[in-house]
Amino acid sequence: MTKYGYARCSTTENRQDIERQMRELTSCGAEKIYSEYVNGVQIVKPEFDKLCENIKDGDTIAVTEISRFSRSLHQLLHIKENAKKKKLRLECGSLILDFTTDKVDPMAIAMYHIMGAFAELERGVTVDRIKSGLANARAKGVRMGRPRKTAEQIPDSVKELLLRYKAGEFSKADYARIAGIARPTLYKYLRLMGAEKNKVIQESS
Repeated sequence: MTKYGYARCSTTENRQDIERQMRELTSCGAEKIYSEYVNGVQIVKPEFDKLCENIKDGDTIAVTEISRFSRSLHQLLHIKENAKKKKLRLECGSLILDFTTDKVDPMAIAMYHIMGAFAELERGVTVDRIKSGLANARAKGVRMGRPRKTAEQIPDSVKELLLRYKAGEFSKADYARIAGIARPTLYKYLRLMGAEKNKVIQESS
């Protein structure tokens, strides 16, 4: 029988957290660990789906806590039912659901449901706080999203090629390729430099 580990974080900003999970899973005997950065309520979790494809009857899936599986109670119940069908053993930190035996501890199942409900509740509270914070910031006139770029932030390589572009030596596509930037980024830089407006005036004169 094989013991698999599963580690998950919502974003790559939590790299230290996912590395901690992987260390704990290794220390508890996980032979192979699947890890990924994906939202807790997202239905499709590529690495977890791969794990489920490879797992066999009698194997174990370990996570550091139940919310690593999911923050959706519906999904957690689905995972439990699949584990029951495949006769798997689920280890959620100190909570263990052992479906490899005919008799599963009813208290463990109840705790799984309760902890799943709290995982979903915690996410709901977090989302509400974020929405409230954003709404409050907008009300105060705070601009959301990435800060706007300024002309001073334009790379020298883009500025140096500007005169040649204005002279018609190459197209926008070539401009972006030579400068080593994406076309949408080039368009932003051109607008910041006023290049598009000047080029239209020159071509129409």
